[in-house]
Amino acid sequence: MFNKILIANRGEIACRVIKTARRLGIKTVAVYSEADAGARHVRLADEAVFIGPAAARESYLVVDKIIAAAKQTGAQAIHPGYGFLSENEAFCDACDAAGIVFIGPPVSAIRAMGSKSEAKKLMEKAQVPLTPGYHGDNQEPGFLNVQADAIGYPVLIKAAAGGGGKGMRLVERSTDFLEALASCKREAASSFGSDHVLVEKYLTRPRHIEIQVFGDTHGNYVHLFERDCSVQRRHQKVLEEAPAPGMTLERRAAMGKAAVDAARAVGYVGAGTVEFIANQDGTFYFMEMNTRLQVEHPVTEMITGLDLVEWQLRVASGEPLPLAQEQLAINGHALEARIYAEDPGKGFLPSTGRLVHLAPPEEGVHVRVDTGVEEGDEISPFYDPMIAKLIVWDVNRDRALARMLQALAEYRVVGVANNIEFLSRLTACPAFAGADLDTGLIEREKGYLFPTEQGAPREAWLVAGLAELLREKARAVTQAARHSEPDSPWHQRDGWRLNAAAKRTLIFRLGEEEKSLFVSNRGEALAITLDGTTSVVSGQLNLRGLLRAELDGLRTTATVVVAGERRHVFGHGKAWQFAAVDPLHHSGGGGGAEGGLLAPMPGKVIALIAAEGAKVEKGAPLLILEAMKMEHTITAPAAGTVKAFRFIVGDQVGDGAQLVDFAVDPA
Repeated sequence: MFNKILIANRGEIACRVIKTARRLGIKTVAVYSEADAGARHVRLADEAVFIGPAAARESYLVVDKIIAAAKQTGAQAIHPGYGFLSENEAFCDACDAAGIVFIGPPVSAIRAMGSKSEAKKLMEKAQVPLTPGYHGDNQEPGFLNVQADAIGYPVLIKAAAGGGGKGMRLVERSTDFLEALASCKREAASSFGSDHVLVEKYLTRPRHIEIQVFGDTHGNYVHLFERDCSVQRRHQKVLEEAPAPGMTLERRAAMGKAAVDAARAVGYVGAGTVEFIANQDGTFYFMEMNTRLQVEHPVTEMITGLDLVEWQLRVASGEPLPLAQEQLAINGHALEARIYAEDPGKGFLPSTGRLVHLAPPEEGVHVRVDTGVEEGDEISPFYDPMIAKLIVWDVNRDRALARMLQALAEYRVVGVANNIEFLSRLTACPAFAGADLDTGLIEREKGYLFPTEQGAPREAWLVAGLAELLREKARAVTQAARHSEPDSPWHQRDGWRLNAAAKRTLIFRLGEEEKSLFVSNRGEALAITLDGTTSVVSGQLNLRGLLRAELDGLRTTATVVVAGERRHVFGHGKAWQFAAVDPLHHSGGGGGAEGGLLAPMPGKVIALIAAEGAKVEKGAPLLILEAMKMEHTITAPAAGTVKAFRFIVGDQVGDGAQLVDFAVDPA
């Protein structure tokens, strides 16, 4: 076994490899770019080497820098993780030339599976089932059109060197084929440097099922069963599970054999994944082989009780596979949800910013969280915006689904937009819960997954108000304790007034809706009047925002996190982002008027167009915000006066920050 390894990656996969290495007593070396100087994987590793600027092409993708870091630190082997250089032939060759073990397959296997068309030729020889199609070298448009006609429409044109959903065109009829072919070839040449394509039968409701395989240097091969990765958006996986629902023992044996045959055909060593496209009737066809560990490998670990990274390390150091096929068994059911910093309501637009508050569910036998970030870390624009992988396990699929819904309901993220509520809807979606799976599930269930936004319930507004008041009281107690006269009545927040009841107003905004909460004391409790109805409320709030509240005699628990002007309220599996409105800056024009003056996402102010004090008409540009390399013009929501800008040019602003103090002209 190795004494020290270098991990040529970052984020959650680097942290995942470090975890296993530490358990085995293996020292680890991290590499990092300028953007990752304080990253979690750097903090966890025994040593770390700086490799260059933030852009991956100048750091994580530079082979010479990775090899130099391994030599400098005396690392005996390199684990490539996934992505970056994990399937790069030149990197594998460079490791061999430097006398460093590449923890992965031989370069011949990477090369064989690097081209979709060449891989399918090999699979055809190995008698692995292939999707009906043409995978040859003749690229003459007319010839390919004839092949497509013979296959039968619909067909899929795919870039032979493609991946990630690029270089693909669905063709429904022969008359559209040549135009689609030309478009596909242009995109393939631009993205992959080759316009070589293949043409395959398009399955109308396919499932995406993959088999985890392992090989060693002693000629042993096994499969570790299947994962269903059918739930995708734009060919990117969202929810994965193991085993695949509805899988019969006969079909599992047939797919497992086909996957092992594929691995044996290329002399595979280490962890690999053979991906199949499957019909609803159970027939299946080889799609491609990923010559690395997969993002979704934890669901396989959860149902087998194995550590696949440990297997990788043992195989790479020359040991035989720890178990034979007959010693492997499935126990229970596992699901994985990918928690991303992205906004599903805006086309899954990535979100960047600081993780102001990050509270994952508690880990244990049933719940696992693989992550590369901690509270206070940044989600930068340079890399994949994954926050974590949430993995759950239970004895069967129904119980695993319940575990996932509960774990998602407990996940708290503040500082960036995220997909947690979307994942909750997806898990609860009748089609997914009923295992009615195919790669078009998200598209066909749009109505359920992207509902019209609803306002917050009364309870959420009350919770936001109660938390605000309790936080003020706690702050007053802390300030009093620091004072020379801590018991002075001037420090109290008990609402006492001479000959009058104490009253005050809190104002919150949610989207375009704005409400006033009128507060008075009611003995030990508070009375909050909202929309003309008064509720008696009380509660306790801890430093992490956990609120145990009593609302009109009903006890409930919620979390309220402050981030600038935002009050993030979490409860009952939902989250709402209220904006606290300062009454001194309140124009009295209503929520609709001021709603447009909030930052739509984290970004940088790059121009102030209007002048402070200027009177403007509705729709007049006020300032320009740059976010995700795009410019967003913030306009006047109504005719009125620009009282003041809250930021200057160059300032970074958070999602939902109030940008302008704006007075609406009286109607």
